[in-house]
Amino acid sequence: MASDKLKRAFQLFDEANANDPNTEVWQGKEYPKELLYAMRMTEKLNAFDPEAPESLQLTARCQHICRWEIPRESYEMNRTGYLKWRQDLKKFHAKKASAILREVGYDQEMIDMVAFLLEKKQLKKKAETQTLEDVICLVFLEFYFEPFSHKYPEEKLIDILQKTWRKMSKKGHDAALKLPLSKDSLELIGKALEA
Repeated sequence: MASDKLKRAFQLFDEANANDPNTEVWQGKEYPKELLYAMRMTEKLNAFDPEAPESLQLTARCQHICRWEIPRESYEMNRTGYLKWRQDLKKFHAKKASAILREVGYDQEMIDMVAFLLEKKQLKKKAETQTLEDVICLVFLEFYFEPFSHKYPEEKLIDILQKTWRKMSKKGHDAALKLPLSKDSLELIGKALEA
């Protein structure tokens, strides 16, 4: 059973993400982009790890909170700029989420744990960080890889898939191979794993 605090935090995260000016149409309905992403993250976490601790449930829901406020274009369009953008985003998400969690009444320990997870610390070492990364990768593969794949050459896509695969656990790999992916996406994954 979700606690009242968890429900309230979800509500406030969703209200923040509902302000996203970018939209995406899913199953005939238009959603603010980051709100839809947050809903997909929760859904995927519930399927992947139904016993996930509250800290992980909170983190999955606010993973991209207010991401549009720091656009990629505001950084240099190269690898250094990309990495700086990603680092700044992690801190930004942790700060935004912490303020909401504090408002809801979570203790400092929970707030610190969510910030720790949002900053993706100790990947491959800490179970919760790994589960979060698996869920992020599964959501990317199921909902975002296909449209993304039409924009780039095959070698770049294979490289991206290999990097995604390396971040995931064995359980994540097994779940990825069961996703309802297109024939083209499955072929690319096959090539990435063989390379």
